[in-house]
Amino acid sequence: MKIDSHDLPDEFPEYKNEILRLKTDDQRFALLYHEYHKVNTEVRNVEEHDVPISDLAFEELKKHRLKLKDEVYAMLLEARPV
Repeated sequence: MKIDSHDLPDEFPEYKNEILRLKTDDQRFALLYHEYHKVNTEVRNVEEHDVPISDLAFEELKKHRLKLKDEVYAMLLEARPV
Protein backbone atom coordinates (compact mmCIF):
# COMPACT_ATOMS: atom_id res chain seq x y z
CA MET A 1 0.00 0.00 0.00
CA LYS A 2 1.34 3.42 -0.97
CA ILE A 3 1.39 5.93 1.85
CA ASP A 4 0.92 9.58 0.91
CA SER A 5 3.62 11.92 2.16
CA HIS A 6 1.40 14.84 3.24
CA ASP A 7 4.44 17.15 3.13
CA LEU A 8 3.27 20.74 2.87
CA PRO A 9 4.73 21.46 -0.59
CA ASP A 10 2.92 18.34 -1.83
CA GLU A 11 -0.30 19.33 -0.08
CA PHE A 12 -0.19 22.90 -1.43
CA PRO A 13 1.77 22.79 -4.70
CA GLU A 14 0.30 26.11 -5.81
CA TYR A 15 1.83 27.76 -2.71
CA LYS A 16 5.39 26.42 -3.00
CA ASN A 17 6.84 29.91 -3.43
CA GLU A 18 4.91 31.28 -0.47
CA ILE A 19 5.96 28.34 1.70
CA LEU A 20 9.63 28.92 0.91
CA ARG A 21 9.35 32.66 1.52
CA LEU A 22 7.39 32.37 4.75
CA LYS A 23 9.72 29.72 6.18
CA THR A 24 12.53 32.28 6.07
CA ASP A 25 10.62 35.54 6.58
CA ASP A 26 7.97 34.67 9.18
CA GLN A 27 9.06 33.11 12.46
CA ARG A 28 5.53 32.06 13.40
CA PHE A 29 5.09 30.30 10.06
CA ALA A 30 8.50 28.63 10.40
CA LEU A 31 7.57 27.25 13.83
CA LEU A 32 4.21 26.05 12.52
CA TYR A 33 5.89 24.49 9.49
CA HIS A 34 8.37 22.60 11.66
CA GLU A 35 5.66 21.44 14.08
CA TYR A 36 3.61 20.17 11.14
CA HIS A 37 6.66 18.36 9.75
CA LYS A 38 7.33 16.75 13.15
CA VAL A 39 3.75 15.52 13.56
CA ASN A 40 3.57 14.37 9.95
CA THR A 41 6.77 12.38 10.45
CA GLU A 42 5.23 10.72 13.52
CA VAL A 43 2.09 9.78 11.57
CA ARG A 44 4.14 8.38 8.68
CA ASN A 45 6.32 6.42 11.08
CA VAL A 46 3.25 4.76 12.59
CA GLU A 47 1.84 4.00 9.14
CA GLU A 48 5.06 2.74 7.56
CA HIS A 49 6.52 0.78 10.46
CA ASP A 50 3.37 -0.44 12.17
CA VAL A 51 4.36 1.29 15.40
CA PRO A 52 2.17 0.13 18.28
CA ILE A 53 -0.27 2.90 19.14
CA SER A 54 -3.90 2.88 20.18
CA ASP A 55 -6.48 3.82 17.58
CA LEU A 56 -7.54 6.78 19.71
CA ALA A 57 -3.99 8.10 20.06
CA PHE A 58 -3.39 7.69 16.33
CA GLU A 59 -6.61 9.52 15.47
CA GLU A 60 -5.64 12.35 17.83
CA LEU A 61 -2.23 12.59 16.17
CA LYS A 62 -3.85 12.83 12.73
CA LYS A 63 -6.33 15.44 14.00
CA HIS A 64 -3.43 17.48 15.34
CA ARG A 65 -1.74 17.28 11.93
CA LEU A 66 -4.96 18.46 10.27
CA LYS A 67 -5.30 21.38 12.68
CA LEU A 68 -1.73 22.46 11.91
CA LYS A 69 -2.39 22.10 8.19
CA ASP A 70 -5.46 24.35 8.51
CA GLU A 71 -3.36 26.98 10.31
CA VAL A 72 -0.65 26.78 7.64
CA TYR A 73 -3.25 27.17 4.90
CA ALA A 74 -4.78 30.21 6.57
CA MET A 75 -1.36 31.85 6.73
CA LEU A 76 -0.68 30.97 3.09
CA LEU A 77 -3.96 32.59 2.05
CA GLU A 78 -3.05 35.77 3.96
CA ALA A 79 0.43 35.87 2.44
CA ARG A 80 -0.52 35.30 -1.19
CA PRO A 81 -0.37 38.47 -3.26
CA VAL A 82 -3.71 39.52 -4.70
